[in-house]
Parts: sequence; C-alpha cells; structure tokens
Amino acid sequence: MTITSKNTIKIIFICMGNICRSPSAEAVMQALVKQQGMMEKEIICDSAGTLDYHRGKPADARMQKHARLRGYELNSISRPFENDDFELFDWIITMDEDNYQQIKWFDQSNNYTDKIRRMTDFCSSSQVSEVPDPYYGGDQGFENVLDLLEDACQGLLEFVSHKKP
Repeated sequence: MTITSKNTIKIIFICMGNICRSPSAEAVMQALVKQQGMMEKEIICDSAGTLDYHRGKPADARMQKHARLRGYELNSISRPFENDDFELFDWIITMDEDNYQQIKWFDQSNNYTDKIRRMTDFCSSSQVSEVPDPYYGGDQGFENVLDLLEDACQGLLEFVSHKKP
C-alpha cells in the first residue's frame, strides 16, 4: 500500500473470491481517481474476498480481458478480508447482499457499521440491488459488471470526496 496521510481516503472493495468484481471495482475506481486529476495518495483502493479460495491468484482471465478492452488493468492479487481491514480502511464496499451480510457478521461488535456499504448504493444510472457475480456466465455478465461498476464508482467517488467517516 502507498504511504498515506491522515487525509487519505482508503476504500476496500469486497466480493466472494476477489477475482472478478472487487478487483474490477478497485481498477475502475483507481482510473477515475487518476482521470479526475487526484493524486494516488488522496484515495487508495484495495480489494478482498469473503472467502480465501483464490488467495494469491490474479483476477479471472475473462474479467481481465473485458476490463482491458475498456482500458482497465486488474493488477491486484486475491486475498481474503481480514479483521485488520476494519481499522485500515475508511470504507468497506460490498458487491452483493451475501458479502454485505458476511462483512457485517465479521464485525461481531458492530464497531464498523458506518463504514460498510453496498456498491450499488452509489449507482445513479442503474437501479439494481447488487453487482452480480459473472463467474459462471458468459461475456455479457462481465460487461454488465463493468457497466455497473463504472456507474457506482462515479457515485462513490463523489460521495467520498465530500464525506469522511
């Protein structure tokens, strides 16, 4: 992770395996931050999974292919969400209801409730309740994920630029 200041906003994106949706959200958000002319150290992004099945692996090749077609590079390596992440990150953004509930369950003491949000809460063009897992689908599923993430990340960037937890 990059050196941070107390003004740095730290966001972690969460999906189940950390090989499709959350690394894509991380890449889309990083691209938006750069596009807006913000310094890399102003907003730092990471991603993790609620399961560690894919630990140490790169993003799914199909997700990488579709992301690359839009100019995004998925460079993160899969890792599981860890309890320290509650303290390290200002915002914990989940891709679907299952992962939202899992992260809430990890927060047994309810100390971090205000940090945990659903990705789709930040969508402005789409009215959906989750970013669906494209893993078992075809090309359109990966494209749909990127469409939703581009919409939601724009809304998230606006939100975090005006509010710190």
